[in-house]
Amino acid sequence: MALNRERGVRAAPSSRALERAFAGLCLAAVLLPIALLLALLGDVLYDGLSRLDWAFVTSSSARPLARAGVLAGLVGSLYLVGLTALIALPLGVGAALYLEEYGRGRLARIIELNISNLAGMPSILYGLLGLEVFARTLALGRSLIAGALMMALVVMPIVILSTREALRAVPPSLREAGLALGATRWQVIRQLVLPMSLPGIVTGASLAISRAIGAAAPLIVLGALTSVDVLPTGLRSAFTALPVQIFDWIGRPEAEFRRSAAAGIVLLLLMLLLINGLALYLRAFLHAFLRNALQGRARS
Repeated sequence: MALNRERGVRAAPSSRALERAFAGLCLAAVLLPIALLLALLGDVLYDGLSRLDWAFVTSSSARPLARAGVLAGLVGSLYLVGLTALIALPLGVGAALYLEEYGRGRLARIIELNISNLAGMPSILYGLLGLEVFARTLALGRSLIAGALMMALVVMPIVILSTREALRAVPPSLREAGLALGATRWQVIRQLVLPMSLPGIVTGASLAISRAIGAAAPLIVLGALTSVDVLPTGLRSAFTALPVQIFDWIGRPEAEFRRSAAAGIVLLLLMLLLINGLALYLRAFLHAFLRNALQGRARS
């Protein structure tokens, strides 16, 4: 016993050294990506801030190189993301509700398998799928509605998975209590489960919208125009998007286009920060609202 305790005491310093080394390695694994991200952001800001002004946002790409703008890409992205949200969010939340609250048996397993496959697909395959199904088979062409339907497929797995996690966070005892009081399953879902899981659903929706607004590969495969100066006028009109316009500019040799691409990247990052900030604010507001509502019901 004494010999074993002596060996343990002797081994303690080496164990602490290994622990410190492992902690340092983990810290380096955290700091290295942050340093690379800061370096990339610094390079983009250095090149793009000189071009980022109101004229850049409100002018078209057909202007001279030094004054080319992103109006068509910005408006196209807003239309595209809005239509994508209108399609993907109701379908994704509904699918998650079915799988989590009602889904049993073989059909639910088949749906879950397909959702897992969609979540693991590369983005470019969504572009090929959208080109074949929406643009050619459904004869929608390379239009705004075809792009929105394709982007809805891209983000729907994110909506479904995040919504299912939010629904699982609601304690099962609350569902059982509602059913025991005589409420139907739909009443329990509508009046109890959905309100309590709404902050998590909002977080998943913000992640999905961020994915949709920054995706370029599916739109390029579908055939979104890289240079268009006419704003979308309908669901069947041609369109471009901000990531596609950035991709086009970054591949051109002129230095003015590279600066315009950097300014477009900064604008895209600002849009993503705005969306995520609004989602965080809405999540906190919903948490506070639900907490106050529950406390009010408990007092009454």
